[in-house]
Amino acid sequence: MQDRKFNPNALIPDNGNYFGFPLEPEDAALVLISAPWDTTVSTRAGSSYAPDAIIEASRFIDFYEPLAPNSWRKGIATAPIDYSIQDLSHRLRSDADKIISLSHSDAEYIFENRLHERRLRRINEASMSVNDKIYKQSKQWLELGKIVGLVGGDQSTAYGNIRAMGEYHEHIGILHIDASCNLKENHYGFTHSHSSIMHNVLRDVEGVDRLVAVGVREFSPDEWERAENDERIKLFTGQHIWSSHFEGINWSTIANEIVESLPEKVYISLDIDGLTIECSPHTGTTISGGLRFPEVVYLLGKIVASDRKIVGFDLTEVVPDVDDKTDATIAARLLFKMCSMALKYSENEDVL
Repeated sequence: MQDRKFNPNALIPDNGNYFGFPLEPEDAALVLISAPWDTTVSTRAGSSYAPDAIIEASRFIDFYEPLAPNSWRKGIATAPIDYSIQDLSHRLRSDADKIISLSHSDAEYIFENRLHERRLRRINEASMSVNDKIYKQSKQWLELGKIVGLVGGDQSTAYGNIRAMGEYHEHIGILHIDASCNLKENHYGFTHSHSSIMHNVLRDVEGVDRLVAVGVREFSPDEWERAENDERIKLFTGQHIWSSHFEGINWSTIANEIVESLPEKVYISLDIDGLTIECSPHTGTTISGGLRFPEVVYLLGKIVASDRKIVGFDLTEVVPDVDDKTDATIAARLLFKMCSMALKYSENEDVL
């Protein structure tokens, strides 16, 4: 067991853990697992570096959360990061770039098509393998009674965590904060990508009863039709939110409506591009609009205040920049708030 001495008012140690907490996963109420994978992103790669960047940025936050004071004392631990996931992601990224380029081309050379099929198979098999690893990690900690949060990577990595969560808890609702619906059956032939994550979850995870998508502002016609016809899905589009504000309806009223759409057990899937661009200027998908940082925090507080239980979460699509620390810094603060809210009503005793 590690030395649990921790002074939240002092400089945070550089020990390789989120927030510098000196805890083993076995001793904490909440465990953070990491998924440094971004092979199938459509545009800008780089979220495979997010876990390490967020760990570094998390050393510079303060530890008082007014909506859940001192809940962090119940313990937030960092599971060992599997860097073989990152290595595989980087090796396959060139294959993904070729697939995406060919998809935008009119070329139909037989030899190129054969390579295309092989590349696609390699990526799809690897994506399934990575999500299986994440699923096993999550399942391990859930069975020990932990709350599990995942730090991506791109949003496709949330699948394994949600799959484990649905099996363990059952009858959960997903609060999906994102710029996109992510209901495509596949994207560029990728069966596991950020564009297909919620399609895959609704198809495969029986424990998910509800998907409440908030802030979405881009969707294909097929995605819109799917959302309209699937009674499990409820959309609070960016347009709906903006129009409500313009007509004098405040965020408190909208947030209450969102919360009322969720069941007792809530899983939060938060793609950073669901927020305004200034919160994630380097993310791969920059779509104007989005929720402001205080709106997201307020919504999380409303969920907790409603006596709903946050059973798990993921934070994905953060692309850190070498010179501009905005993305990682905001992600670290958002991650701490998500952890704090999830721990607020945990029955575990303080360990720090």
